Amino acid sequence: MPNKEKYEIVVGLEVHAQLLTKTKLFCADTTEFGIEPNTQVSVISLGYPGTLPRLNKKAISLAVRLGLACNCEIIQHNYFARKNYFYADLPKGYQISQHTTPICKNGFLDISAGGENKKIRINRIHIEEDAGKSLHDEDSKFSNLDFNRAGMPLLEIVTEPDIRSADEAFAFVTALRKLVRHLGVCDGNMEQGSLRCDVNISVRERGQQKLGTKVEIKNLNSIRFIKKAIGHETERLISLVEEGEKILQETRGFDENNFTTFSIRTKEDEDDYRYFPEPDLPPFFLSNEMIEKIRSGMPALQSGIKEKLIADYQLSTYDAEQLSNDTELSNLFFELTRHTSNYKASANWILGPVKNHLSGHDQSLDETQLTPKSIAEMIGLIDNGTISYGIALQQIFPAVIKNPSLDIGQYIDENQLQVQSSQSEIGNLIDAALSKHSQKIAEYKKGKKGLISLFVGEVMKLSKGTADAKLVTEIIIEKLKHN
Repeated sequence: MPNKEKYEIVVGLEVHAQLLTKTKLFCADTTEFGIEPNTQVSVISLGYPGTLPRLNKKAISLAVRLGLACNCEIIQHNYFARKNYFYADLPKGYQISQHTTPICKNGFLDISAGGENKKIRINRIHIEEDAGKSLHDEDSKFSNLDFNRAGMPLLEIVTEPDIRSADEAFAFVTALRKLVRHLGVCDGNMEQGSLRCDVNISVRERGQQKLGTKVEIKNLNSIRFIKKAIGHETERLISLVEEGEKILQETRGFDENNFTTFSIRTKEDEDDYRYFPEPDLPPFFLSNEMIEKIRSGMPALQSGIKEKLIADYQLSTYDAEQLSNDTELSNLFFELTRHTSNYKASANWILGPVKNHLSGHDQSLDETQLTPKSIAEMIGLIDNGTISYGIALQQIFPAVIKNPSLDIGQYIDENQLQVQSSQSEIGNLIDAALSKHSQKIAEYKKGKKGLISLFVGEVMKLSKGTADAKLVTEIIIEKLKHN
């Protein structure tokens, strides 16, 4: 096994976020997801000779919005560049991007990992168009090309090499994903590819300042996969160093089936891209007035959300702080309150079972496909006495996680999970519970009233959680008065 304690990893991230515009970056093709291949294309996105790009102003506004939220300097004098390289899915033979003048630079994002807070510096945020997509599984003999994605507007967020663990990388992408969603910059849907991440990683002995040879892991489309890829690559690189082997500067892919990486190609140097200013797009200038207008139109950040949760939904300060610190969870709360008026129960479910499941499985909310409607339905069934909270938590919630389209009412009927309120049935269970703990009855009568929870717990266990706990408690107290 490699000696991990002797080494440290140095990680920088390149996160690509697809902007929430209705059309592509330089033409009017739609950005809608899931349309038939090669139907969201035009002579401009396909790079036909004689066609000219036209800049989408909304993309500029969204880029500035994210830059301001990430404490960046906004570059007012700006232009686009051509990044020249050949891939089969790059229809023009070059990509329109930004090179020497990123629209945002020198920012940072605060994260919390391993119980410690840390500031991750952002080197730059720049605008670029996406390439098409190669499909290798459609045909046994050929790779197919879908150009629907070509020309989609992207922001590339490039960090400094400040990250020192897989947990820190996980925390950064999680925080960034929540931020772009909150700002309306990107939907953050990693499964659909609207948020993707490249990881640059090297290793060195602790205490050394010189960086090791960098390896890039491309196109990670899950925060959990980012963590797994860094974990695997850390072990691989340390093993190579320990064995005295040379580390190649290369681009690697990630195998989602066994959580390992594999070599794709040796890495291009920046000179290979032959950047030069884009001749078909004029430079653009961002005035102070324009930047301030964008700033004033940004949604409220954490403090504003916290105040709204307390004032409009009567949540406690603690609950409001917990929700406002997590954009994904606060958005879920606001969606949930469209289906139920039990705001306290909504907060409890989100900050309890939902949050625990996400953190325990290294998942984001959309990876679970859990809907506000299903949570609201469980809350309503608890409130009207159909099921107990324990049944909802222990049986129905896991079933909904496995099958988001589950018919909860049918599931309750099929598994007989309704709360038992028949006094005769509950009476039999209580008799069995008191008989099992008969030695404790005398202690209860001598003043150890806390034993009531033991008796109630035993009844709930015998009923598999379906007995009405309040009714059980009342009947036990009454029985023990006359026992």
